[in-house]
Parts: sequence; C-alpha cells; structure tokens
Amino acid sequence: MFRSKAFSLLQPISLLSGQSNLAYKFIHPAVVSRGHCCHRSVDYREMYKTCPGSAGAQTISAPQTKVMAEEELPGVLILDIGGIHGVLDNIAALLKKHFRLITMKEFLENKKEMSKKIQSVFVFEGRPTIDWELLESLPNLKVIGNCGVGVDHLDLKMISSFGVKVTNTPHAVADPTADIGMALMLASARRLVEGCQIAFSPDTKYFTADWLGVEVTRATLGIIGMGNIGYKVAQRARAFDMRILYHNRNRRRKEEEEAVGAHYCEKMEHLLQQSDFVMLVVNLTPETHKLIGKKELELMKPTATLINISRGAVIDQDALVEALQNKVIRAAALDVTYPEPLPRDHPLLKLNNIIIVPHIGTATVQATRMMAEEAIANMLAVLNGQPIPNHGRKRVTWAFGK
Repeated sequence: MFRSKAFSLLQPISLLSGQSNLAYKFIHPAVVSRGHCCHRSVDYREMYKTCPGSAGAQTISAPQTKVMAEEELPGVLILDIGGIHGVLDNIAALLKKHFRLITMKEFLENKKEMSKKIQSVFVFEGRPTIDWELLESLPNLKVIGNCGVGVDHLDLKMISSFGVKVTNTPHAVADPTADIGMALMLASARRLVEGCQIAFSPDTKYFTADWLGVEVTRATLGIIGMGNIGYKVAQRARAFDMRILYHNRNRRRKEEEEAVGAHYCEKMEHLLQQSDFVMLVVNLTPETHKLIGKKELELMKPTATLINISRGAVIDQDALVEALQNKVIRAAALDVTYPEPLPRDHPLLKLNNIIIVPHIGTATVQATRMMAEEAIANMLAVLNGQPIPNHGRKRVTWAFGK
C-alpha cells in the first residue's frame, strides 16, 4: 500500500523483496532444559517458503523449533484474542509458540506483575494504542512489532525516546496490496459494482445496450509511489499491455524500468496529465498528506480514474467529492478513506461513480499469516540483539530507536 520500508535502528532497510541471496540469521528462543540453555541459528529464508497445499500462494511456514516453557517465554502484549478487534485465533496460536501472551485486560488487572514481563507489543489492525502512558508503564519493553507496513498510527519519535524499536512487515503486504489495486482498477473500469446491483435488482427487466465501461488493456497507468508495492502493480499492469508511467522520490534503475516497461516522470503533474488511471501507492507522511487535491485533480483527464491503495489522508476528500460530482474525473476507487469507516452521511457514499472497500488490501488468509510470522521474526531478532531480518537491494536507514 505504500513505499515499503522496515523501521529499525539495527541496519538499513530494504525497499525491494525477492533477493534470495541476501538473508540474515537470528537466534531463536532457546530450549531450556535442566538448567541448560540451547540456542540455534535460524535462516530467515526458511520462513518464506510456499507451504504445501497452498495452491501457489506465497505463504510462509515457521521453522519447526522447540520453545521454552510458557513461564520462561518473553511476554508480548496484545489487545485481546478474538472478538471484533482482537488477534485472530490462528495468529494467537503462532505467537504462543514464541511468547507468553498477555492481553490488555490481564495487564490492566495486574500492572505491577505484568509490566515486568512484557518485552514486546504485537500491534494488529492498529491495536493496542501505543501512548505515553503505556510506554511509561513497561520498563522492559524492547520492541513493537507492527503487523502491516504502514506505521502512521504510531508516534515513532515518542516511542524512540523510550529506547524501543519499531518493526513492520513490508514483504508480506506487497502482493495482496498490488492485487487489490488491480482489482479496484478493473472493477471501476468495467463498472462491476453497478453491474452487480443491476443484475440483482428486482426492478431490472432488461439490460440496456448503452451501459458501457472502459478498457484497461492498452490504457495508460500512472503509479505514484514506485516502492515494492508500486513495482508489483507495474508487473501486473504489464500483462494488460498498459503504458506505465511512474513518479517516485527516487528513480528506479534502468533495468528495473525496462523489466516492466515503466517510464519515469520527474514531475507528478506530467503523470497526472497523461494517465487514464492514477494509482496512489505512497506512505502517509507530512509530505504526502493531501498529496492529491483540487489542483492535481484538475490536471487529470476528465476520463481518468483515481485509485488509492495507500492511506485515506493522501487525498483531499472534499476536493475529491467536488471533482466526482462535477465530472472533473470519471471515477475513483478507494481501499482507504479518512476516517475509516466514513460517517454514514459522508457525501462520498452518495455518489455512483466511486467504489469504496473497507481497507482490505492485506485481508487474505495468506497475507495475514505471513504478516504475523514476519512480525514474530522481527520481534525475536530484536529481543536476541540480532539484525532485523529484512533484505533487498534498495535500503533506507530510519533513525528511530536506540
């Protein structure tokens, strides 16, 4: 959904995945038996194999390792297990192999004892909320493992002031997020949601001949944010013979551009003016907040579609409402909004030239498990004083944590 970066102080972080020749090893929690501590080194690449029976999906299987007795495992704080906002049962089972799970309720009921046991926090779907009060009450906290790539819900500077590291899961999210971007583009172009409603409506007596969409094949796609996810969108778009333009903070290498047939636009305005479909794939930062506003929308073709798979606040939603109402652009397709969900009376929900889905870019069985396993590997690495096991060629150093 974003230019993928992993956040840590341990090493520069990868923006690209798939570099199988680059891997790190970290010490897995030991088997403690009869007073003896036995550690073993685990090759991180082994955690990213396609599981048998996964129908080719890029899932990962955790190494088969023994774990310490529950009372000896490091404590990890989670909001809850199950329910509306809690960690899924299967994810909780993965965590239990390596950590002692402490729910927020258990922590609040016995702060004095539990605060000493918690060394990590597992953030799932943006929860639990990490604030000053919580950080101050956890003297042994070393790492916050975010399950997902976006960390705009975390105050990184505040967290770093406590000497706590933050990790995210860029590898797990790339494919499913690129998939949802293509799905939204196709659904909007061919008006699939409207078509489904017509087909199901009890009032439908016939299908009109003038009910038309537009083609994706051979159209021009402008990708704003050519990180890991943006590049995977380009790989998929190439199969549709699309002309691919991109705007990014840094230009891709020539061979990477040629591999997907992408053309670099140094100025975003040039991309907006030429594209039939504009897809937003950036991190939410102060620089990208309301990146697309009234001016940018007016630069787009009146036949163009805007697709957002990053964060809702990247678009000025008031300007988008106006642009859609006045046919400044043809349509929009959003996986994200601000806030989520939108108020039920929000004007975007009253328009028929927009598709909105409930932030489901990574909402697949495979991605959810892979994010959890990547987050677990990250947390274990920090707890064992090892490098965060993210790899690749493009790297950025983030100065958060000590």
